[in-house]
Amino acid sequence: MSEKPSAIIFGGLNTCSRALAALLVPLNGERLVSHLRIVDRFSVSPPTTYLGAEFPKILAQPDVEYRQANLTVPSAVASAFDPPPGKAPYSYVFDLTGEVNHDRSEVIVIKLTFTVARIIALEAVRRKVKAYVRLQQPVYETPDKGTHDEKEDVKPARPLDMWWHETLRMLASMEDLPLVVLRIGFVYGPYVEFGLYALVITVASIYGYMNKPMKTPWGPGKDGVNTVHIDDVSGGLWACAKWIASLGRQQANITAGEKIYFHNDKSKVKDIEGACSPDVQPVAPIFNLVDDSEMTMAKGGSMITEFFGTTFEFYSFFENAVAKFKLDDIVEDINEHHVGTWTEMLQMSNPPIVQTPLNAYMDQWALARRKLAYNNSKIKNVIGYKLNRPQFTHDELREVVDKWKAEGSWPALDGR
Repeated sequence: MSEKPSAIIFGGLNTCSRALAALLVPLNGERLVSHLRIVDRFSVSPPTTYLGAEFPKILAQPDVEYRQANLTVPSAVASAFDPPPGKAPYSYVFDLTGEVNHDRSEVIVIKLTFTVARIIALEAVRRKVKAYVRLQQPVYETPDKGTHDEKEDVKPARPLDMWWHETLRMLASMEDLPLVVLRIGFVYGPYVEFGLYALVITVASIYGYMNKPMKTPWGPGKDGVNTVHIDDVSGGLWACAKWIASLGRQQANITAGEKIYFHNDKSKVKDIEGACSPDVQPVAPIFNLVDDSEMTMAKGGSMITEFFGTTFEFYSFFENAVAKFKLDDIVEDINEHHVGTWTEMLQMSNPPIVQTPLNAYMDQWALARRKLAYNNSKIKNVIGYKLNRPQFTHDELREVVDKWKAEGSWPALDGR
């Protein structure tokens, strides 16, 4: 039997699991695992979600398997844990599940975030896995000043984010689960088409094309919108898995455990099977992961718009006051320019682009104020993790755009 662990990734095909797979079973270089299975609700052949240019090559390798399954069905999850004949049982579990779309109902979010994670975790306990790493998307809001460590009781940003937080409480309450939580900032990087920064990059290119400044109402822009490269999300997940596997849950709690406080409506959780009591503060090892850029709205907006040859500005006080009263109207007015110009750019591309995963539409969620500033020292000091991409710069942004351009997802415009 190989000494390398066998790993299974649940969910995240539309977020971070493709990059994690590329780290675990790279096309070139040493593999970190003996066998990899990825399980999600999407189809990969034909694809029903964006895959990027490189992921199909990852899947084509030996000892790499993708399984389409309904993760809300316990028997489907149990079956996914059965290794192929002659292969070792899965010892590392990466839980990248959870609903990331912001227009879903609460019932759907509970089912696809809380319930799915519980089903996977219960089976992981039954199978006695060595590591269960939960990826927590940037669903929190931090206070105004400074960076914030894992001991601080950060609050879910929006009502639906409560269920991402409630999922952590539920998982933490399973004492036999070798759980470690990786709590990340806003992700960017090659083939990352979801989330805040993919949208900002796309929209900034539109303002560069129009030769107009990109504006926001949230001046002076000092709020943190901390970034993390997709390579470090993958690297952090792997580092957390090795760490918890070597320690076990009890020692991991002693070393890095944090209390997870209740922030939901008590009436909403009392009928949810498996929910942790509001009066309990379960403990689990938690690590923040962001880069060293200490990105703010002003800093990030200026860097990205400069890359596209334009500027980042803030509405005046008067414009800002008006904007708060007429956000619905402003959303539609803004998007009339965004979407039409993006369509023009795609048509003007050489060759023209008929299909892209990138979207220029900014809804109220996209235009809302963001405040996320994490301290990343704990994962460096406790696990010894070293950032692969410590700064978000024009070089990283160029790589993102170039890879989209090479696969035909980004407009190739003369002189731009």
